[in-house]
Amino acid sequence: METKNTKVALFEGKQIRRLWDDSRELWYFSVVDVIQILTEQLDFQLARNYWKVLKNRLRGEGSQTVTKCNQLKMIAQDGKSRLTDAADTETILRIIQSIPSPKAEPFKLWLAQVGYERLEEIADPELSINRALRIYAQKGYGSEWINQRLKSIEVRKDLTNEWEKRGIKEGFQFAILTDEITKAWTGIKTKNYKKLKGLTKENLRDNMTNLELVLNMLAETATTEISKTKNPETFQENKEVARTGGKIAGDARKSIENKTGKKVITPNNDKNLLNI
Repeated sequence: METKNTKVALFEGKQIRRLWDDSRELWYFSVVDVIQILTEQLDFQLARNYWKVLKNRLRGEGSQTVTKCNQLKMIAQDGKSRLTDAADTETILRIIQSIPSPKAEPFKLWLAQVGYERLEEIADPELSINRALRIYAQKGYGSEWINQRLKSIEVRKDLTNEWEKRGIKEGFQFAILTDEITKAWTGIKTKNYKKLKGLTKENLRDNMTNLELVLNMLAETATTEISKTKNPETFQENKEVARTGGKIAGDARKSIENKTGKKVITPNNDKNLLNI
């Protein structure tokens, strides 16, 4: 199943992992995330155990609900991409019916709204941009930073489109190439970059300063353009292109640091970036 769009949705402030399937035009939601919210479990493992027991009961009752769940890769609590049970809206609704919870009805309404918004965005992509702009503004980010962040999304999409044309697989291979770019322009691995900023599951780009965003965009844009020129055929060749693109931004970073006497890569995160 082709799932190009990976996002985290929020229901009453709680995160629910989801994947969009372009071919079927359906959202697939993490079943355990949904169960954790409906059962109001604070411990993720307890929610997993609840789902395990519920699956066995549904199978025993002859329900087809469990067979309609798919094992899809989603970002786990440790930050790694792992297989997890996921279900489309129809199947999630059937699972909800098996769980006694006062949150069931508001959750059904939320599911309907999530699906509607996505179909709107497919018809008019500008709605997606406007929605992102509103969300960042509501969080308190400054207008200059928001403009840079929205541009960085466009740049990243151009890069991933180029990788897909080269046969690069979304997920693990994307992550490896991204890490090569990051190391080449920052001098550190992506995981260490996030650690420097005190991040775990948070989006790294949402925690970059304006200058960091600009240099990251330069690295990704350069990688895209070099790839279009070099036409890399193997994964190793794509890694070399990623390093070359990243080095261009890395050289720019070093030049800026030499001229200003200040480090470009900082521990500043969104808590420091709001209202700048």
